[in-house]
Amino acid sequence: MQLHYRLATKNDVDFLLSLERDSFPEFQQSQKNQILRSVNSKSQVIFIVENAENSTAVGSIVLYRYKYAVRIFSIALVTSTRKLGLGKEIMEFIKDYSAKNDFLKITLEVRTKNENLVTWYKNQDFTIVKTLADYYRTGENAYKMKYDIEKNSTTKSYKNIIIIDKPFTWDDKTTNAAIVSVKDFITKDIYQNNANYRVFNLCSSYKYQSYGYFVSLLASARGQRIVPNIATISDFKNSNVVQSFAYDISSLLNKTLKKETQNSIEFDVFFGETKQKKYKELASKMYQIFEAPLFKVSLIKDDVWLVKNVRILTFKKLNSEQKQLMYQFANRFFNKKRYNFPSLTSYIYDLAVLVNPNEENPPSDKLALEKLKTIANKKGVYVEFITKKDKDKINEFDALFIRETTNVNHHTYEFSRLAYAEGLVVMDDPWSILRCSNKIFQDELFRKNKINTPKTQAITKNHFTKDDVKNFQYPLILKQPDSAFSLGVSKVNSPKEAMEKITQLFKISDMVICQEFLYSDFDWRIGILDNKPLYACKYYMTKDHWQIYDWNSDEEDKSGNFETLPISEVPKNVLETALEAASLIGDGLYGIDLKEINGETYVIEVNDNPNIDAGVEDAHLNEELYKTIIDSFIQRIELSKNIRKIDLSDVKRSKTNTKET
Repeated sequence: MQLHYRLATKNDVDFLLSLERDSFPEFQQSQKNQILRSVNSKSQVIFIVENAENSTAVGSIVLYRYKYAVRIFSIALVTSTRKLGLGKEIMEFIKDYSAKNDFLKITLEVRTKNENLVTWYKNQDFTIVKTLADYYRTGENAYKMKYDIEKNSTTKSYKNIIIIDKPFTWDDKTTNAAIVSVKDFITKDIYQNNANYRVFNLCSSYKYQSYGYFVSLLASARGQRIVPNIATISDFKNSNVVQSFAYDISSLLNKTLKKETQNSIEFDVFFGETKQKKYKELASKMYQIFEAPLFKVSLIKDDVWLVKNVRILTFKKLNSEQKQLMYQFANRFFNKKRYNFPSLTSYIYDLAVLVNPNEENPPSDKLALEKLKTIANKKGVYVEFITKKDKDKINEFDALFIRETTNVNHHTYEFSRLAYAEGLVVMDDPWSILRCSNKIFQDELFRKNKINTPKTQAITKNHFTKDDVKNFQYPLILKQPDSAFSLGVSKVNSPKEAMEKITQLFKISDMVICQEFLYSDFDWRIGILDNKPLYACKYYMTKDHWQIYDWNSDEEDKSGNFETLPISEVPKNVLETALEAASLIGDGLYGIDLKEINGETYVIEVNDNPNIDAGVEDAHLNEELYKTIIDSFIQRIELSKNIRKIDLSDVKRSKTNTKET
């Protein structure tokens, strides 16, 4: 009999009650109200065991989830199925469930008098920890037994699975991933009902409607992280798409190959690595972009180095030398050090927050970050603060929240791109960083969509002359395209000042933004998340200065005053303009800077990494602001996984005695 497992609902209470009466002595039986509480409990999980052929309920599993352990409270089967050898299969399901959810051990209690059952548990690798006197009732002692998940190689905590046509052809036995056949992945319940897997598809073909195609399709439908995904498989067939993606690494490509004398180069990339050490960084970047476990890169030189093509490789067609190299890189990839194992066990999702402890003006101060963490933990989301040295650990999380000032030419963008490639929910996503980091892009975007902005002109290094400054209206604002926090922004009052500053900026960038100077006592900052307003602030100019920040000030606090307001008090035109501007960038977390002058609203810029500081942006909403952000992450994760998990954020230890199972 093939078994299927599903979560119990209140509609199963009568069946569970009947099973209790049929399976356990009276002193161990649960009453109907107890069963109903168990079904609705946040600390218990009840699985209904069904005959997969006809969906008939044949048994149940009741588990208690603690911080580090799963406790088997009961296992029961209807009388007609008790001698069919199903117990071992059910125990394998419990072990696999526990391992995949990062528990360290499984515990249970069993009557000392039931020697046959004690022996059976020992055969399942359980060991006796201690004897519990009068555990069930006077004279009814119990053994407490445990199973150590990490010490049993057959149930290693495989979040990673590798799909190949014939698993026995995978010769390396040390890879920290389960090697699974196509048939098992497609048909077995264990792979159908868990979204926590990271699936690496190494099938022999990715052609349309081949097994390889369906593996990636099904994994995506199950909410699993799949490499390569269907989009990537399709992208590799289109040379124009490959060329478009390769453009992102053109600078690194030519820097890496500048000393090469030949005009064409080929190399293999296995799990982000290649055997040519000098191409190590290039291979890693290409893996982030092309998101395939095995591929071959062909490069040609035509004045500059270009990507000729990128071709997916399959495990079946690797020769012996390639396989040995692939095993080596796969082991490194799958054995990367992960975060503290126990700390993740009580939470439904894991959120990495990228910070820079040494950043002088971070987007969020320490108190705001701690508030975020506290709220996240209450909602069942584990938060880990990471830094740029933690790039290799990013794949252990469900989502990434960047709370460090972003830039395209910076590790923050690299983190964002890598997290996206790994299938994480990312805020800020790579496209938001690209669009918000460049004022030239925003100027073009806003003008095209008829959004009111200060008069703006982009000037270029090779086409700019001294005479051009005479035609500007002064005072004038000059910006480097990727300026942030008012840095890289200057006000000039004459052609002479303009020429000096433009000359300086051209040393940094080939293009410079010239913008009409519009003075106001304050700038609006509207925080927007998921295309909805989140907070509203007035940022006042610093004393005797034209900007919110005066970086040349001797004062410790270089910013002006602020006022945080309810969204309902924001002028309608300001709010509508902010929402329209943000919608052109994406649906992430943005801060829209606007000015109100003579009844007109002007968008100054959209920021992809807006400030959220304690006592400032959260002054009106307080905890609700952080709840909204965490809720957004949860919704995005669940949308990406296409599941709704059980809320296990406040697991409490039960005092109830385990039944003899």
